[in-house]
Amino acid sequence: MTKSINMFKYAVQKDRHKRTFNVLELYRSFVFVPSVIAKVMGNRKSKLVDDRFKERLLLTATGVNGSAACASLHTKISLKKGMSKEEIDSFLNGGTDFIKTEEANAIIFTKHFADSRGYPNKSSYNEIVKEYGAPKARVILAICQGILAGNIFGIPFSAFLARLQGKPYKNSSLFYELVMIIMGFVSFPIALIHGVLRSIFGLPNERFDRTQQE
Repeated sequence: MTKSINMFKYAVQKDRHKRTFNVLELYRSFVFVPSVIAKVMGNRKSKLVDDRFKERLLLTATGVNGSAACASLHTKISLKKGMSKEEIDSFLNGGTDFIKTEEANAIIFTKHFADSRGYPNKSSYNEIVKEYGAPKARVILAICQGILAGNIFGIPFSAFLARLQGKPYKNSSLFYELVMIIMGFVSFPIALIHGVLRSIFGLPNERFDRTQQE
């Protein structure tokens, strides 16, 4: 327990000045959760993306968005899966020392996905389809969508916990934190129903930047 608390304090200190999102972005990210769950559960059988690869993707996205709570959680999970502290820190900091050649394009896409706030260029997604095949690319995309939802909620949650510790974020406010946390709990079940209905009607689970040409 003490180790987990220390990890959280470390993550809070390191990621306290990253980006913030709004309620609409939170809701939109939640809508994709049913599809994410289906893809991730399917991956447990297909093993298209192994556990360590998945954690490297999650750490990469979390490093870009700066959710202390998610950084703490995935640091703990990654350590249990045998990743070193140095490797974890490298991915959280956007380093390249531990990137495997065969995973490089997926890591690049994950960074782009996070940078674009969930609206990547279609051409960037086509690149990972070309590299890994459509089934594996869909799993990678689902992992990115899932961690985005976690990060968007985790950022105000982390800020609120830091505030309770007497270390409020300079780029945050109690009003923002409470609104995001409360709306997260309120909107989550509605967004899940929305996501299931999208699947029933066959609507795509990909979302791309329409302003960019392929």
